[in-house]
Amino acid sequence: MKIGILGYGNLGRGIEAAIRQNDDMELTSVFTRRDPSSVKLNTPGVGVYNVSEIVDHKDDIDVLVLCGGSATDLPEQTPEYVKYFNVIDSFDTHARIPEHFANVDKVAKENGNIALISCGWDPGMFSLMRLYSNAILPEGNDYTFWGKGVSQGHSDAIRRVEGVKNGKQYTIPIDSALEAVRSGSNPDLTTRQKHLRECFVVPEEGADLAKIEETIKNMPNYFADYDTIVHFITEEELQRDHSGIPHGGFVFRTGVTGLNKENKHIIEYNLKLDSNPEFTASVIVAFARAINRMHGEGMTGCKTVFDVAPAYLSPVSGEELRAHLL
Repeated sequence: MKIGILGYGNLGRGIEAAIRQNDDMELTSVFTRRDPSSVKLNTPGVGVYNVSEIVDHKDDIDVLVLCGGSATDLPEQTPEYVKYFNVIDSFDTHARIPEHFANVDKVAKENGNIALISCGWDPGMFSLMRLYSNAILPEGNDYTFWGKGVSQGHSDAIRRVEGVKNGKQYTIPIDSALEAVRSGSNPDLTTRQKHLRECFVVPEEGADLAKIEETIKNMPNYFADYDTIVHFITEEELQRDHSGIPHGGFVFRTGVTGLNKENKHIIEYNLKLDSNPEFTASVIVAFARAINRMHGEGMTGCKTVFDVAPAYLSPVSGEELRAHLL
């Protein structure tokens, strides 16, 4: 299976590394808006091209992975490139997924291609856990916590604020809320009661710090619904103390069974990740395999992780899966 990458930041590097761990995959090309000669890959023999050349390579790629740098990139990129390729993206603005799906689905079907959107660990793996748990415990409550860790999307949102030179954002679960869920008490928790957002911001020289802080704290879909702390630090402090990209989180489903609803159950799924982009890349690569197989069976249009049978993700045969994992 031949994979192309559009964009070569943290996620793009993670995709390259994940491909190297899968014998049935080959990285054939990387496309960038930068000078192609400035992109140094770890895989010998792979071409690096300007994004303007991407359509010329449509016959060399089975699945194009879109590593858009922000939530504003992918709503434009995915409908555009699904005209020519089977594509997969990691669009993660939950509130806009239905809109994004509809836009991509129309173009994908018109061009006979397949796209999988919002792939990663949330949305993605956490989404699947919520679906499975809801199906198993139809009477119950869902809880999702993120962190403690660096959110790439929120960090990128900070860096796009006027006057910001660099920055990182940590999502931090509130311990009292976590313990209330684990106790089985089924608490009613607001968004603000579940998480704290902590931002470390390197301002440009002479920037209006009060304006930067106000803009961040009132940013819709990112910070407006949370208690948010903004720290202003130097570039040296950011590189020294915040160079990693860890993350993780928890999905809970609490529910009851029995004729009189007398038995309580708690499902908990959690992730502890040293590298958010590398784990996200590993999820994307597995689902790239799946949509390549699905397209080979004649499927087109936009898909999400809900539409993918688990066996499509694995490189091994159904016989091996039944023998060793079932």
